[in-house]
Amino acid sequence: MVEEETASEKAGPTLRQRIVLAAASLLEEGGLEAVSTRAVAARAGVPAPSIFRIFGDKDGLLEAVAEHGFRRYLEIKAELFTGDDPVQALRDAWDLHISFGLEHPAYYTLVYGQVRPGHVPGTGRRAADDLRRMVTRVAAAGRLRMSVERATEVMHSTGVGTILTLIGHPEHERDLRNAREAREMVINTLTLPSADPAERGPVATGAAVAAPAMALLAAVGEDGTAPLSAGERILLLEWLNRLADGADADA
Repeated sequence: MVEEETASEKAGPTLRQRIVLAAASLLEEGGLEAVSTRAVAARAGVPAPSIFRIFGDKDGLLEAVAEHGFRRYLEIKAELFTGDDPVQALRDAWDLHISFGLEHPAYYTLVYGQVRPGHVPGTGRRAADDLRRMVTRVAAAGRLRMSVERATEVMHSTGVGTILTLIGHPEHERDLRNAREAREMVINTLTLPSADPAERGPVATGAAVAAPAMALLAAVGEDGTAPLSAGERILLLEWLNRLADGADADA
């Protein structure tokens, strides 16, 4: 269990912050391999036991470093919820995600490049939760072609894969047109061009069912006053998700 900082540690420019900044600088300079507890302690000018006392273990320290690196990205992403067009907000979120990953590859790979089954860093979970909320706004507008969960997973996994692929290339060989084309393929797969059936023309049967189903799910999810029991609510949400994903849900 992580212990609280002692009174002497709290004095001055917070020992916790000094350690996080030291670890962040090592990460930016030499990647994850450079962030050993011994190196962090030396860079911060603190005894190594202070790291374990404050963060519990190295994973705790890396979580704090990830939060430090992603803070501004998540703040900017939160501003995208204020726009009137939820589909355009998805495009803007994609572009922000790509630019952040390419500008800060050390932080990005810290969160998304160290794959461990069953483990997602807290920062990654918050970013995914924000994306889910954005997709839910699309659903509420009647413009989502599939379930919220499926759409969120498709966009998230495609975005992460796109950035990691670009990071893997030398900077002068990166073709950002690939990221833009991937964005449009994802947006066109997930969303309908208009909420008005008269404007968007004929759509596939599955999308015609999914859009209103997800709009209802978004309304029920946001409004806790629906006259349903807990069991009825669970059953309704299951039905709506299965309708939105069509035959794939049964598979």
